[in-house]
Amino acid sequence: MIELKHISKWINQGGKPNFILKDINLKIAEGEFISIMGPSGSGKSTLLNVIGMLDNPNEGEYIFLDQDVYKMKEKHRSQLYKTHIGFVFQAYHLIDELTVYENIETPLLYQDVKSSERKAMVADMLDRFQIVGKKDLFPSQLSGGQQQLVGIARALIAKPRLLLADEPTGNLNSKQGEEIMELFTQLNKEGVTIIQVTHSEKNSEYGSRIVHLLDGRIERNAVPNI
Repeated sequence: MIELKHISKWINQGGKPNFILKDINLKIAEGEFISIMGPSGSGKSTLLNVIGMLDNPNEGEYIFLDQDVYKMKEKHRSQLYKTHIGFVFQAYHLIDELTVYENIETPLLYQDVKSSERKAMVADMLDRFQIVGKKDLFPSQLSGGQQQLVGIARALIAKPRLLLADEPTGNLNSKQGEEIMELFTQLNKEGVTIIQVTHSEKNSEYGSRIVHLLDGRIERNAVPNI
């Protein structure tokens, strides 16, 4: 599904490159659940943003669903992202001025889904995440756990094949965090490929493979010891 070849990203400081990612080579098969770990500043979120097409490296190749991402026109790349990738952020990134219902519906507006179909799809998500009673509330009226559920519902509404999650339980208590990870496990069983960035050893072990980053390089790439 995904192949990264010699991906490097740097910023120039004092005329010298300061590497954020250095020579990343990684293959991810459809249906995998990958955990990316590493200390702060190791390049985890940057790597996730590169995979999610939110950030471009300085060099390297990215093959996604047999297509060379960096040889595409921006419009085609954007369409690929909207159709196949869902993103869950630690800080939720919900739109404050929109209700729960409207936040979840947003990705469908970009895909020109008909109104009647949108209603059915949002209703299905509200039901699945047991937040029907919250549909007319605004993000500020929800707990952290509820906001994260809305964020995940929004990421999944367009039925992406790949779900990217950046510290998805970082702002949640342990019980809420466990519920989110169990939900990810269920989604993965249903065929969604998941890549999560996490600091948590416990959460990382939900993955079928753990990729350890250090100083922008892949230090280790292994099946967790459960």
